[in-house]
Amino acid sequence: MTIHKILKYLALAIGVIGLILWGRVLWTGDDAIESSASVQASVVTPFLIVAYVIFAIIVLLVLFFVIKGLFSGNIKRTLIAVGAFLLVIVIAYLLSGGTEVTMNDGEVISANTVHWVSAGLITFYILAATAVLLMVFSGIQKLIK
Repeated sequence: MTIHKILKYLALAIGVIGLILWGRVLWTGDDAIESSASVQASVVTPFLIVAYVIFAIIVLLVLFFVIKGLFSGNIKRTLIAVGAFLLVIVIAYLLSGGTEVTMNDGEVISANTVHWVSAGLITFYILAATAVLLMVFSGIQKLIK
């Protein structure tokens, strides 16, 4: 049996288990889950465990194939791409600022946290703008040809 068939049957089994657990959550109802911790633990916790297991499997597969691709491909280009990404993060961090923020409920968010959130947003904007510009440039090149 090929790996594709094995993964297909595994995905089908996980999907059926998830569907059954989702049905239990719907059958129990929102009010019963919110009002009782024991009901919440018996109904929602298995659903979350399946989600965590699927997430762990996905992370492991992604790491495996990334590492496999690193050693089978051009490592120089990969390191240049990772370096460029880190450079964008450093530039975003240097451009961002942060001051301590007090929320409406009295919770205080530290200046460092605000600084990193701002850096993350700026990183997203830089990468999104770069992607849009590259798509426009590619479209213009296709029109010229």
